[in-house]
Amino acid sequence: MSLALFDLDGTLIPGDSDHAFGEYIIALGWADALEHKARNDGFYADYMAGTLDVAAYTDFATSAWRHRPLAQVDAALEVFVHDIVRPMLGDAARDLVERHRAAGDELVLVTATNDAVTRPIARLLGIPTLIATELERDDGGQATGRVQGVPSFREGKVVRVQSWLADRGTSLARLPASHFYSDSANDIPLLEAVTHPVATNPSASLERHARARGWPVLKLYP
Repeated sequence: MSLALFDLDGTLIPGDSDHAFGEYIIALGWADALEHKARNDGFYADYMAGTLDVAAYTDFATSAWRHRPLAQVDAALEVFVHDIVRPMLGDAARDLVERHRAAGDELVLVTATNDAVTRPIARLLGIPTLIATELERDDGGQATGRVQGVPSFREGKVVRVQSWLADRGTSLARLPASHFYSDSANDIPLLEAVTHPVATNPSASLERHARARGWPVLKLYP
């Protein structure tokens, strides 16, 4: 099995789905515009700086919708993905995924964004396996505002990918080839762990690291 791992935000789409869903919640009237936007922007800045408190962000990001009926939230997410995320997805990104699919590679979306937001995006992309930050849910299926298990962020992405592979009786070291596409310096631990790291639409800091390491740099968006 050869593996093709894809980061989502800033990599396959030229934006951040988690931050965008926060903006969408404001548009729905589910959150106060000024307060929610200020906190949403602040957490996004922390993510870009590599200092995000995942537990605090998860509590905030789910606070406006986790007490709403599940069907209402699911319907909102489907509209969000269709109206906001789908137009972000360019031909170059789709073609990259399809080239790996045609090669018979195992496709996995590996993202720090929570599974509620990214599961419908994985379906849109036709990527069968999602490794995301998992939301803890109560017996009724409602998000509690807490993270279940290890967040899929920074070194946590390596932990989660290796755990998923271990369940399948293998590891990154035993695979003939493993590719990972990411834009973010937060993903250097997983980029270092695969056989074929690709800095994709990279941030300035990741591009410097990639050039120093001799990794390819790919631009899917202008």
